[in-house]
Parts: sequence; C-alpha cells; structure tokens
Amino acid sequence: MDDLDRQIISATQAGLPLTPQPYQAVAKELGISTELLVQRIKLMQQQKVIRRIGVVPNHYRLGYSFNGMTVWNIVDEKIDELGKQVGELDFVSHCYHRPRHKPEWNYNLFAMVHSKTEQGVKQQIQIITEILGQYNLGQDVLYSTRILKKTGLRIGEKRV
Repeated sequence: MDDLDRQIISATQAGLPLTPQPYQAVAKELGISTELLVQRIKLMQQQKVIRRIGVVPNHYRLGYSFNGMTVWNIVDEKIDELGKQVGELDFVSHCYHRPRHKPEWNYNLFAMVHSKTEQGVKQQIQIITEILGQYNLGQDVLYSTRILKKTGLRIGEKRV
C-alpha cells in the first residue's frame, strides 16, 4: 500500500458518501479522477487489502427486530457444501464456518437471520434445518439486542 491507497481507505472507511455518485465525490475529495479511484480500489481488492465493499444496514432501523445468529453442528465433510447453500438463502445476511471449541462449543456453522417477527425467524430456522438434514447434529439461536460492530479496517492519521 502506498500513500494514495491509505488516503482512499481513510476517506472511505466510515462509509461512502450518500450521494448518487459516491465514487466521484470521494475522488473529488482526494483530488484524483474517478477512474483512478476505481482502479486503485479494484487493485486493493485483488491484493486482498480490501475484502469487499457492501451495504451495512441497521436491521433495527429497517424494522427487523428479531435478529438471530443461528449456530449449527454440521458434519465436517459436508460443511462447505451445506454452508454454501445456507449462505445463498435470501434471508441469511452472512454465513461462515468457524472451528468448534469442544466440549463447551460444538457449533461450526454460523448463519445470521433477520425477521420482523419471532415466527419469521422460526420459519427461517426450519428452512435451514431442512437444508442441513441428517448432517445437522445440533443447533441453537443467539438473539441480538443491539448492534455490536459495524466497522471494518480503520487507518489512523500518520504521526509526524
């Protein structure tokens, strides 16, 4: 990463401006062309400096007051295949594989679900249960009551 990359990350780390053309606004702020900004962002994504760019909604403000991290104990040989299927569900905001920490924590597949009702979450969990079928060795749901983290990489100001 060079100084321009750091400037781009600093200018975007709190989110893109809420304008019709956010990349143009950031480029103008940095004094570079929109084309150069987009080129550098794509390069940082290819180099895995930036993993992804996406919307980070506040589910509570959107009316989704039932937000549950579903946790599953899935047969290891099937976790990649089944995790992909679960992650593609339109009501799953994120899905990932994590190591178990036995004997206290037997779960290795996590999938965040959101609904406006408790019954809605239960229906979503039932759909996931059916997908996982016989490879589901146990499950639970951990409901959130507030947003704990909605940030990514943070770069501080350079000290002179």
